[in-house]
Amino acid sequence: MNNKIVRISALFVLMTNCVFAQQKDSITSPTPLDEVVISDSKFALPKEKSGKVITKITSEDLKKREGQSIATVLNSVVGVEINGSQSVAGKNLGYYIRGGKNNQVLILIDGIPVTDASGISFEYDLRLLPANQVESIEIMKGAASTLYGTGAVTGVINISLKKSGKKAIQGNGYWNLGTYNTASTSKTYPQDSNQGFSINGNVKKLSYFASLNSTATTGMSQIAPPSENINYEEDRFTRTNYLGKIGYKATDKLTLDFFGNYDKLNIDYDGDFDNTGTNDVSQNHSDTEQFRFGFLPKYKYTNGEFILNSSFNKISRTYDELDTYSGKVGVSQYDSRNVNADGYNKYEFSNSFFLVAGAQYQFFDMNSTTPYGNIDKESAEFNMIDPYITGVYTSDFGLNVNAGARFNIHSEYGNQLVYNLNPSFDFKAFPLKVLASYSTAFVTPSLYQLYSPYGNSTLTPEKNTTIEAGFETQLLDKKLRFSVVGFYREQTDFIGFSSAYKYINIEGTNKAKGVETEITFALTDKFKWISNYTFTQVDKALDRLIPKHKANSSLDYQIAKRVFWNVNYQFVDNRNDAFFDGNSFKTQNLVLDSYQLVNSTIRYELLKNSVNVFGTVNNIFNTDYIENIGYNTLGKNFKLGLTINL
Repeated sequence: MNNKIVRISALFVLMTNCVFAQQKDSITSPTPLDEVVISDSKFALPKEKSGKVITKITSEDLKKREGQSIATVLNSVVGVEINGSQSVAGKNLGYYIRGGKNNQVLILIDGIPVTDASGISFEYDLRLLPANQVESIEIMKGAASTLYGTGAVTGVINISLKKSGKKAIQGNGYWNLGTYNTASTSKTYPQDSNQGFSINGNVKKLSYFASLNSTATTGMSQIAPPSENINYEEDRFTRTNYLGKIGYKATDKLTLDFFGNYDKLNIDYDGDFDNTGTNDVSQNHSDTEQFRFGFLPKYKYTNGEFILNSSFNKISRTYDELDTYSGKVGVSQYDSRNVNADGYNKYEFSNSFFLVAGAQYQFFDMNSTTPYGNIDKESAEFNMIDPYITGVYTSDFGLNVNAGARFNIHSEYGNQLVYNLNPSFDFKAFPLKVLASYSTAFVTPSLYQLYSPYGNSTLTPEKNTTIEAGFETQLLDKKLRFSVVGFYREQTDFIGFSSAYKYINIEGTNKAKGVETEITFALTDKFKWISNYTFTQVDKALDRLIPKHKANSSLDYQIAKRVFWNVNYQFVDNRNDAFFDGNSFKTQNLVLDSYQLVNSTIRYELLKNSVNVFGTVNNIFNTDYIENIGYNTLGKNFKLGLTINL
């Protein structure tokens, strides 16, 4: 990309400023500072009294992004880069928040941490989750180990699934089809299909919700051929999801909620890109199955509330992979289990002060059978017991303070303490909130890093310290909302891979810093302009696939009472990448070019409150770009869909 285009892009960002923010039922309704968030205290708190700038993606926002995956939706949030969200559906995802990696981002589903205990980085695979199961998402950036424990270093993504409605019985069904092209193909027939339905309701003291979702895509290879003369086979991706919830209101004070879900992925994939042109292997295939169930009782009493989030999670992954050197197909099997029980209590001492105290128990184990070595679950396990406490003070004159500490008791490496201090001040006369925070966090070594053939049982947790400061304001009768936050993070004992093929704690300190700006402007009763800009700078050891500059800008237009139209723009700066070159047998470093994408969606309410149709065009200008070296990305594609509410 030439300098002129970069300058134009920068000017565009400066003009639009920046945000992906919460929207209400009308596209032009302002985003008030008193909206409710839960991520920074585990209990509902007016946002004006929160010391964090939290992005909330509502159900209405998700309707405006119909046909997109959760990863794609998150990729437009300020400070967030989801690498792989623009690639083939089966491509693995990288989570980069504020310069952090996958193991530094904690994902919650309905407040419960989710993870794959057999994964190298302990991360959760967002490909398992269909967007049509999701009601809303909160993204809180910064260290949050005090409340959420290991992995909550650069951000917490709290995903709330859909719940039962107020009627005795109601339902929802959807269906959409789309093309599936790279920038160099132009197939017009649909190869991307998504469909599903749900039934839910509320009968006296009993509530229920059940849904089935399925996805299937084909039409392109994950690996991009090194030349136009080579055609790689198409890689298929399928996903099936079942979700069930039951709630029982035993008394006015006690509610009992149960959930269970089963998710399955089938993915064809190629060998890793190595520049030899021999990576297209049709025999490579992976299957992933996830079983989750849990029990979430809540008890309210005078001046307080007690909640228990408990769950069991089992994930099995199988890989059938061709060894290009021996010509034989090898089978690898990974199984993991995770038990979580987090009991916490909120007690209100006064209208200005409440205390959250709790204890979290987590157990992990795994086993694997591979051609390269096995891991026995009897030895590959550990548990953690973490007592924690957080105090929240709010005042009538504007001062708010959130402070807390957690003591991590680990069965393998001993104990450690993390803490946070997060003051903010809301000026009442002028709508301005200033905030600051100092937080510490940690990342537990994974079972694979401890017990695999490449493992090291002497590993210690990675430690992080984050400083944050910024402000948030609303102007023009709350039609304009603007925020700026700067952060600085240091991490030590980073877990890396040595030349002796072992995981080690790397000595020294690595740093990351940046600025995030957001703006929402309701121009008229029919127009809303929402934009964001992120600047991220990291030390060389961390600098892979992280853009220094990133911007998103979106325009919502209510054309008529039942017709909604959106157009959005994204700019992603240059990124560093590396790959193992199969010709030279050396690791090659390179810089990926920046790129710009424009997408558009139109939605029409065919029957009021019951039938909607939508159409989308993604990558309108058919930009040819790279997310990861050697992997295909999506070109211009069309999607049509129908949603029916009963």
